[in-house]
Amino acid sequence: MDFEEKTLDKKYVYKGKILNLRRDEIVLPDGNESVREIVEHGGGSAVLCVKDGKVLLVRQYRYAYGKVLWEIPAGKINAGEDPRETAFRELEEECGIIAEDMELIAEIYPSPGYTEEIIRIYSASGLRDGKTHFDADEYVESFWIDTEEAKRMAANGEINDAKTLIALSRI
Repeated sequence: MDFEEKTLDKKYVYKGKILNLRRDEIVLPDGNESVREIVEHGGGSAVLCVKDGKVLLVRQYRYAYGKVLWEIPAGKINAGEDPRETAFRELEEECGIIAEDMELIAEIYPSPGYTEEIIRIYSASGLRDGKTHFDADEYVESFWIDTEEAKRMAANGEINDAKTLIALSRI
């Protein structure tokens, strides 16, 4: 069976600095027409750092959920930026850690029902201390957590962030 849906028309409902919202009219595989609402997002890069049996996690308030979440360091890919470079940049900005290398370990589609966002998860190696460079509206704390403790936190629901859960499954 052919599952492909064909686009008839695209209309932007909203254009913002982080995302755009589009309303597409489409044709389904059976010939019927329908509508898809799509959130356009430039994607992000996330970094798994493991050193001496510990994993680097950050705590950050996430407004959409109204609470502080545990996550691996991550951030939005700037226009024209290579996702791997985003990983290097975000690791130093948020945690003051410089990595010699980044290896892509996963590309994830966080919510394919309504967004085309891709988050790339990298594993960092050759870690050394650098200096944090927080964005003006960013408040982040970083912690080295024992890997077994982090896995326990994931298992008992203290860590709910999808990219972090996937990264922890790779340890």
